[in-house]
Amino acid sequence: MFLVSRTLYRASLVVALAAAVFTFGCAKKPPAPAPPPPAPAPAPSRPTVTLSASPTTIQQGGSATLNWSSTDATQLSIAPDVGAVTAQGSTSVTPSSSTTYTISASGPGGAAEASARVTVSVPPPPPPPQEESLDSLFTREVRDAYFDLDKADLRPDAREALTKTAAFLRNYPSIKVTIEGHCDERGSTEYNLALGVRRADAVKQYITSQGISADRISTVSFGKEKPFCMESNEECWQQNRRGHFVKSN
Repeated sequence: MFLVSRTLYRASLVVALAAAVFTFGCAKKPPAPAPPPPAPAPAPSRPTVTLSASPTTIQQGGSATLNWSSTDATQLSIAPDVGAVTAQGSTSVTPSSSTTYTISASGPGGAAEASARVTVSVPPPPPPPQEESLDSLFTREVRDAYFDLDKADLRPDAREALTKTAAFLRNYPSIKVTIEGHCDERGSTEYNLALGVRRADAVKQYITSQGISADRISTVSFGKEKPFCMESNEECWQQNRRGHFVKSN
């Protein structure tokens, strides 16, 4: 009896194992997991751009050079006046006044800008001409009358000089003058003083004939006492024989 029970136990165990194997073999396999979606494409990079000017300050009429570079841009332009440009480069500009240049860059990733300023230095206007002083005008415009040896009559060149002097005095009616009579070193002191008086009077008479009031004119004779030239020759003596004008106010 013990042997039969043992045999039945073994038979039951074999049946149970077979049933388990059959059940495991007939079960449905789980479905395979779906593949992951593809990674999204990277976003396009945002453009970058730089712009510089050299030099940054110029004189009016001068030129400066713009230099630029960019990345990830498909269109670039520089304003004002330059227009479309390549991704990097340089160009010369000659602004007439201080100008800010701006480069605009655009591409799939967006847009970017950069600026550079060129300052135009305008020279200051020239100072207004200084008004010439009355004393300077007098020295430049008033002409003396020269005489021949031992003479007090006016030569043609003396009349021409005195005509110009009278024109100046008409233009400046506030000016008063003293006419000095001068002689060269030859002859006595007394003689030359008298000759100097005649020369000064001859000059005054001509000036008044040109419309200059006599009360604006005084005369004095220095004879040979105040020579303009100290050498003893004809060239020097001629310089000393004159009716000389001095501004007296």
